[in-house]
Amino acid sequence: MDNQRLLIWATFGLMLWLAYQAWMQDYEPVPQPAVSVEHPTSQIPDQIPDSLPILGVDEPAAAVEGPALPEQPALPVAAASEPSAAMVRVTTDVLDLVISTKGATITEARLKKYPVHKDHPEQLVTLLNTAAGDTGQLQTGLRATDGLPEANHLTTFTSSRQRYELTGDALDVPFTWTDDSGMTVEKHFRFTRGSYRIDVAQVVRNETGKPWRGAAYAQLQRRSKAFERSMFNVDTYSFDGPIIYDGEKATKLKRDDLLKDGAYSITAANGWVAAIEHHFLSAIVPPPADDERYSVAISNDIVIASSIGPAQRIAPGAEATFASTLFVGPKLQRQLDEISPSLKLTVDYGWLTLISGPLFWLLSKVHALVQNWGLAIILVTILIKLAFYKLTEASGRSMAKMRKIQPRMKALQERYKDDRQGLSQAMMDLYKREKVNPA
Repeated sequence: MDNQRLLIWATFGLMLWLAYQAWMQDYEPVPQPAVSVEHPTSQIPDQIPDSLPILGVDEPAAAVEGPALPEQPALPVAAASEPSAAMVRVTTDVLDLVISTKGATITEARLKKYPVHKDHPEQLVTLLNTAAGDTGQLQTGLRATDGLPEANHLTTFTSSRQRYELTGDALDVPFTWTDDSGMTVEKHFRFTRGSYRIDVAQVVRNETGKPWRGAAYAQLQRRSKAFERSMFNVDTYSFDGPIIYDGEKATKLKRDDLLKDGAYSITAANGWVAAIEHHFLSAIVPPPADDERYSVAISNDIVIASSIGPAQRIAPGAEATFASTLFVGPKLQRQLDEISPSLKLTVDYGWLTLISGPLFWLLSKVHALVQNWGLAIILVTILIKLAFYKLTEASGRSMAKMRKIQPRMKALQERYKDDRQGLSQAMMDLYKREKVNPA
C-alpha cells in the first residue's frame, strides 16, 4: 500500500516538474550572449576565425580515385582589399535570416515565434549573429586538392536578389560562383513552411578541362559562454556547448575539456555535430551514408564545430551535387526526428529519461489537440490518475479494512506482548481471515 502511494506521489511530482519545464519554455527570459560595445564592427574578422577544414590523409580510399589527399593548411583571412560582401535577407514563417555573399554564410538567425520575453514580442531569440562581440555563424563550402579552384566560405558568391520571402510551401535561395578556369558552383538553400530545417545543395559543374577532386564541408562557429550557476536561472544548470554523435552515442564536449585537451575529432557514418543550449540548437547533419570527419576545437573563446565529407572526383564536363542539412531552431521533437531520430539526444531529460520521455510524448500529443499547455497538463494528470485508478481503489479498500481491524490488532498486541513469534503468527491469521493486504 505504501509503495503504491509512493508511486502515485512520484508520478505527481514528475508531472509538476514537466509543468514547470513547460512554463519555463513560455515565460523564462532567454539568456542573450554577452555583447561588448568596446569592439567596433571593423574588428569582426579578428573575432571570427576564418579557418577552413583540412583535407587529411584519412579520407576513405573507396570514395575517390587517385592518390590519397594531402594535408592542406588552412587558408589565411580574406584580404582587406576584397569587395565588401552583400547581405541577403531571407524570411520564412518561422525564421528571419541574413546570408552573406561571402561564402554564402548564414550570419544571422532569429526565431520569429520565440520572443525573448512575451512582453516584448519584437525582441526575438537570436541563435546566430556576427555583430561585434556576439559571434555565431554557419558556414558551408568545398575543399579541393592539388590547388584546384574551390568555393569555400571565403569565396564571394553572387545573388540575383537581396531579399527572399517564403510565400508558398517552399523557398529556394540560390547563390552562384564562377571561376575563370571554368568551375561553377551553385549553392542552394531550401526552406519549408513551418520548419527550422535548411537543406543545402552545392552543385559543382566542372568545365576546367581536367578532373576536379574535393569534398564538401560545413562548420558552425559560436562564442563559448561560461556561466556561473544560479538558482534563479535554470539555464545555467543545462549544458551549453558542442555535441557530436558518432552513429552510436552522443558526446557533449565541455569548454574546460576542450581548453585542456585540445581539438576533438572522430570519423563516423550516420553522425552529426551541433551546438546546444537549454531550449535551442544549431546542427549540421550530413547525408547518413557518408563517412564524415567531425571535429570540435576552441580558439579565442570561439568554438568551431565542423564536418567534412568524403572526396569526390568530377570528370571534365560533368557535375555533382553535395548535400547536407542544417537545423537552426527550438528543440521540437517531431522536426528533429524527421531529420534524424538520433537528434532527440540533444534533449536531455536527466536521470528520469525512461519516465520523462514517454510522459512528454503524451503531453505533446494532448497539447496538439487542445493547443494549451496548462489544459494539457491537467488532462494528462487526469489520464495518469485513471491509469492508476485500480491501484488507488485497491489501496483505499485495504486502508479501510486496516482501520476496521485496528482494535483487534491492539488486542493481539496486548495478549502477545511477551511473545513476538506468537504475535506475528496471530497477525498473519487475522490478515488471512479478513483478506487484508498489509503491504
